[in-house]
Amino acid sequence: MNDALEQYRRRAGVYDLELAAFEPIRRSAIARLKLKRGDAVLDVGCGTGLSFDGLQQVIGRRGRIIAIEQCPEMLDQARARVAHGGWTNVTLLQAAVESAPIPCRVDAALFHFTHDILRNPDAVCNVVDHLKPGATVVAAGLQWASPWNWAVNCFVMGAALYSVTSLDGLDQPWSVLAEHIGEMQASAELWGGAYIASGVFSG
Repeated sequence: MNDALEQYRRRAGVYDLELAAFEPIRRSAIARLKLKRGDAVLDVGCGTGLSFDGLQQVIGRRGRIIAIEQCPEMLDQARARVAHGGWTNVTLLQAAVESAPIPCRVDAALFHFTHDILRNPDAVCNVVDHLKPGATVVAAGLQWASPWNWAVNCFVMGAALYSVTSLDGLDQPWSVLAEHIGEMQASAELWGGAYIASGVFSG
């Protein structure tokens, strides 16, 4: 994951701008978490904390966000976002996901545009080990569109080469997660070049 870390360190200053076009997907992914007031949610690879506000609106101040990000520059921006929001219910963990000391079991987990993490079996296992039975898991990100949709796949290729360290698994990015969660419902977004996949952990 060293390549991924260096990549995100370089992108930290413009990350929010880069992800702006994908905000509708973020909102849909958060909605699919089906969170309730007081829930604890894991924000896996939280970046600069762009999901925090949407999560806070649902879980309220009695809820809890545990956010994992290994890039210190990204986490500095997430920390500033927490301070600006006055949120006291956010735990920030600077760590690789596979070794993150997640302090409790959670009601839900969000993987938003975290392809390298989703393809890392150890990272996925650490997250799954901290899910409560019945926890909702949602992943969203880039994927290959249908082979005939060459224009969209050119976009996916360009975006992926800039934002992930391996193109492995772009046909079904959530497959490692599904090995633990079971069947996941996936929808195509952005003319097939992105996805949102959700499932429930049976425990």
